[in-house]
Amino acid sequence: MLVQVKTLKQLFQRYRRPGNFVFASLFLVLSLFLLSQIDSQTVWKSGTKFLSQPAFWPIISILCMTVFAALNWISAFVSPKIEGRWKEVAFWLKALEYIVWFMAYVYLVPTFGYLLSTVLFAVLLAFREGYRTTKMLSLSAAMAFTVVLVFKTFLQVKLPGGEIYELLPDATRAFMLTYF
Repeated sequence: MLVQVKTLKQLFQRYRRPGNFVFASLFLVLSLFLLSQIDSQTVWKSGTKFLSQPAFWPIISILCMTVFAALNWISAFVSPKIEGRWKEVAFWLKALEYIVWFMAYVYLVPTFGYLLSTVLFAVLLAFREGYRTTKMLSLSAAMAFTVVLVFKTFLQVKLPGGEIYELLPDATRAFMLTYF
């Protein structure tokens, strides 16, 4: 039987995507940051068994995450460079737009209420995604209205009514706060 010996570089070399080195670097930095914060975020209780300590599993998890992040970084470092790294990173950054949309929604719900904010954002996001016909925008508004109806009326989830409801007459305001 023939035994093949590989060098460390051959052992860690693998196929990777263009943005893998950036991802590996960011993940290693995150892992090291979490590892540096472990003392201030967990506790060791006296009189408790070692495996039952509140800090035990978080420390094990973060240590493993850091070791595997370091191995991933080494692997990305020794692999051949693939063109398009920053194009791939720019593609990832496009997803941040939806975080901004969501944060705007969360910010506006206390002002405009759950109903108006949900319908408005459903229509705006449908428009943003390219659904620009009246039929599709109406459908997105109807679906958003249905979601509000299900959550507020049938499931009775307590959601903010919004400052705008204060402008309504008393009977209408009570109805809107209860059902929409």
